[in-house]
Amino acid sequence: MNPFQSVNPATGEVLAIHQPMTAGEVQRIIEQAHQAFIDWRTTPITSRAAIMQQAAVLLRRDVEPAARLMAQEMGKPVVQGRAEVEKCAWVCEYYAQHAGTFLSPEAVPTDATNSYVAFEPLGVILAVMPWNFPFWQVFRAAVPALMAGNAVLLKHAANVFGCAAVIERILHEAGLPKPLFRSVLVGSDQVASLIEHPFICGVTLTGSTPAGQAVAAKAGSLLKKSVLELGGSDPYIVLEDADLELTVEACVTSRLVNSGQSCIAAKRFIVVEPIRKRFEQRCIELMRSRVMGDPLREDVTVGPMARRDLRDGLQAQVQGSVQRGATLALGGEIPDGPGAFYPPTVLTDVRQRMPAYDEELFGPVAAIIGVKDESEAIRVANDSSFGLGAAIFTADRQRGERIARQLEVGCCFINAFVRSDPRLPFGGIKQSGYGRELAIFGIREFVNIKTIYVK
Repeated sequence: MNPFQSVNPATGEVLAIHQPMTAGEVQRIIEQAHQAFIDWRTTPITSRAAIMQQAAVLLRRDVEPAARLMAQEMGKPVVQGRAEVEKCAWVCEYYAQHAGTFLSPEAVPTDATNSYVAFEPLGVILAVMPWNFPFWQVFRAAVPALMAGNAVLLKHAANVFGCAAVIERILHEAGLPKPLFRSVLVGSDQVASLIEHPFICGVTLTGSTPAGQAVAAKAGSLLKKSVLELGGSDPYIVLEDADLELTVEACVTSRLVNSGQSCIAAKRFIVVEPIRKRFEQRCIELMRSRVMGDPLREDVTVGPMARRDLRDGLQAQVQGSVQRGATLALGGEIPDGPGAFYPPTVLTDVRQRMPAYDEELFGPVAAIIGVKDESEAIRVANDSSFGLGAAIFTADRQRGERIARQLEVGCCFINAFVRSDPRLPFGGIKQSGYGRELAIFGIREFVNIKTIYVK
């Protein structure tokens, strides 16, 4: 098996070469995780919580090297990397504080002397994680699973194996028994065999829709639980009474999070005609003002895309949309020089049967779709195979809530851009996946919800 390379997407420099693990090594790691789970499942919740509290302390201690590592391995601007590490500390603290309540048995009145629902861990959970939020995606999945009493096996994206090693070290230094969280250095072609292992009891994946389909098929064939957080083409509806300055600032900020490489970034701006021209003008101005460059610089908002092939695929989508009638209002040209950079880009006059309308644009490209009124805006927003997030901008909050209830998505934000929050469930519908992460719903995904009936 060929070694894995970690390549700096800003320079093309090879940062590290990682040797893949052998089948025997992976087998031992899974067996050790299963054995550790047997003790961990009975460890008091207070002891688990103390470890997560310490993990939060260590994350904040190591925020600078972690943020720099993300910038080097996958191109995230270092300012955003710091925020990502802080969010990981937050999720550790959140579940340390609330997991005991979330997992407490729930009494249910019946004709029994005593009847209740208990929540018990399953075993070893496989986490297949992507490169775009290399710390947050892992902690978002692993912390609730570990707090519930499970063990976690991480199969991270090959270009961020360095981040995987740091996460592993932090959790172990915090006091988590080493076998309970291990990273396996294998390729995506090994995921199916991992799921097949009898000690793997469930799988959570964040990634593309095709990857989710493959994992769902394999897990389903073995009757193993899966949670899938997949792609998105989030619609942002802008109504005529919206605060234009607030709205455009939120839209551009969301579109350029992680240089546009986020499943919940704003993707389709659906703007009613009375304000469409003003929205387009201001959007172009703000997108043009954002600084693209070395992600280690403090003033940079837009770093490189994670890989050149991803950048080239995005360019093909932009060109395909222009060929079908979209207007290239800003950007759209690959810059000279090293790295996988792609400039902030704005497409207007976007319509059906264009890649910018029908597909997910995983990069710093805003697609603006004009509609005549609220009714058409709702129809266009739902005219997608994806259903992850959405946002609505209006001065009338009741109107916004009424529209939100009509949108086919897992989460909807009004007068704010979509984001994940440990206190709220996160996930999608349609081709954006199923199941939920975070909040009480996330920690109960990988537990046995057991009825106890005493007559």
